[in-house]
Amino acid sequence: MISESKVEIAGARIKVRFRFVPREGWFPHDTEGLWATRLSADTARVDNVPFLQDGVAQGDVVRFQTDDEGLHWATGRVSASGNCTVRVVPTPFGPLGRSPQAVHQRLADFQLGGEVFSDEFPMVAFDVAAGTDFGALKQFLVRGQDDGWWHFEVGSGTEAFWSA
Repeated sequence: MISESKVEIAGARIKVRFRFVPREGWFPHDTEGLWATRLSADTARVDNVPFLQDGVAQGDVVRFQTDDEGLHWATGRVSASGNCTVRVVPTPFGPLGRSPQAVHQRLADFQLGGEVFSDEFPMVAFDVAAGTDFGALKQFLVRGQDDGWWHFEVGSGTEAFWSA
């Protein structure tokens, strides 16, 4: 039988924070908070795509610790979703301009979910589902970069992604 306190915990939306070392030439942030669905007293499933944190993707289950201020800090990944995280920044003076909508349109055939960082910095963080044609996506991303549409990076890739 599930205790009443476990029922209250499961399903709640929380913000799980990740610590990382800032990258030179990148944002000066050393933490990122991601929305997650609480699964237990110390685990949650990530519900959005990370803009800055590497090594985690939407759908991954992470373990966290709650500090004295009530903030939830990730301590590691419990299980991987099979999804990948790809970040795309349109080249300001390229054919797409600074338009995250144009980036979404170019990648529409891959049916990727994504979020835009800000109007000032139109980076799109895409959730690449496990069933995506990774080989075709990688070829398209490289072609877009070579053609001056965007720059991209893989924030979290699976073995299936890297071997495609």
